[in-house]
Amino acid sequence: MAELRFGGATLIARRSGALWWPERRMLVVADLHLGRAERYARRGGPLLPPWDVTDTLHRLAAEIAALDPAQLVSLGDGFDDDLAAEALDPAARQLLWQLAQGRDWLWLAGNHDRRPLSDDLPGRWAPELPGPIAFRHEAGPGPDVSGHMHPVVSLAGQRWRCFVLGADHLILPAFGSYTGGLDIRDPAFRRLVPQGRAICCSQAMFTVPLPAATAARAGVRPPVPG
Repeated sequence: MAELRFGGATLIARRSGALWWPERRMLVVADLHLGRAERYARRGGPLLPPWDVTDTLHRLAAEIAALDPAQLVSLGDGFDDDLAAEALDPAARQLLWQLAQGRDWLWLAGNHDRRPLSDDLPGRWAPELPGPIAFRHEAGPGPDVSGHMHPVVSLAGQRWRCFVLGADHLILPAFGSYTGGLDIRDPAFRRLVPQGRAICCSQAMFTVPLPAATAARAGVRPPVPG
């Protein structure tokens, strides 16, 4: 894990890709994309092994067991689409209820799951969580914590999920098992974080600076993973 200062708060970047705010006992995750394999199969896409929900929730359960958060915030795209939330199997649904027991579970809206969840899933739903540090799916007025962009670092032939930290924005890596990634060299990051660093999720967390502005392609907005 790596300690960082952002928006006047001391936060912990976890190797799992989760963010921990000790003072508030708040655990934050981005882009779970639960049900991605089901959505692909339903829409005629590539057939993926149907283990993404179980794997993602078990890794989330490990974070909850280690930290015992009072609040869990999912920064949008908790589900791969609205129908994926409805298609959760009973075992996954039961596990979600168990994980949410005794804590405030907040689902924020994403570009994949825009509408409120049904009553048979735990927690509450909101467009975003305002405050001195705002929590939302896509970065907006800072300081804010967001997801959506699935940042990764490519280095020495390997790829690591990473946090992207700047003066106004902290962007979390995707937590879901079947999520792709957008390399931090992409100009989309440079526009949000002109100067900053990436904190990589590895056995020994390490930091690299964001690439120089000369790597950016002005005026071009590439597709974002999701």
